[in-house]
Amino acid sequence: MSGQLPPLVVMGVSGCGKSTVGALLGQRLGMPFLDGDDFHPATNKQKMAAGVPLTDTDREPWLARLGELLAGKDDCGAGVPPIVACSALKRRYRDLLRSYAPEVVFVHLTGTAATIGARMDARSHEFMPRALLESQFAALEDLESDEVHVLGDITQPLDLLVESLELKLKPADAVGPEVTLPRACLPGSSPNSRRGTSYLSRDRTS
Repeated sequence: MSGQLPPLVVMGVSGCGKSTVGALLGQRLGMPFLDGDDFHPATNKQKMAAGVPLTDTDREPWLARLGELLAGKDDCGAGVPPIVACSALKRRYRDLLRSYAPEVVFVHLTGTAATIGARMDARSHEFMPRALLESQFAALEDLESDEVHVLGDITQPLDLLVESLELKLKPADAVGPEVTLPRACLPGSSPNSRRGTSYLSRDRTS
């Protein structure tokens, strides 16, 4: 794939497939993948393992660390922006990530509580029990128009889901649906303007 994508955050509630989809996207797009769970401090993991939801205070240093990774502070990809799996449930969490990497694009994996709950029942996770799913859905805040994002429906077969996300994320010289970037994400633009600029070309068949 020609061109270079900005850093990506694969987001959503626990059990939606962030790690699996993020790793496969990384392979297809040639971008390093980092699982945000690996960067939680031990105290956070202990709380979640006990079924205790994290507070914003618990999350802030973790999110700051992920923001540094998105900004290339640890250049594990030799200049290639990373894909980071992170729940990023609330707007203020996403704003913190964007304060480090303003050009980040969010890839939100969506599904119903019943679908995701069934998946969690069928898996084993180090520190994220099924009991925390309800609190995750309660905390989830919809992405807004000034947050650059694409959506992925997790009811699709995995290969089709990853392929559809790859198409949505194609760079500007590719054919694909339009994604609108806030002008503040583009070089030489005013950070106070929210007018959009096309990141992808429109589908030539439309």
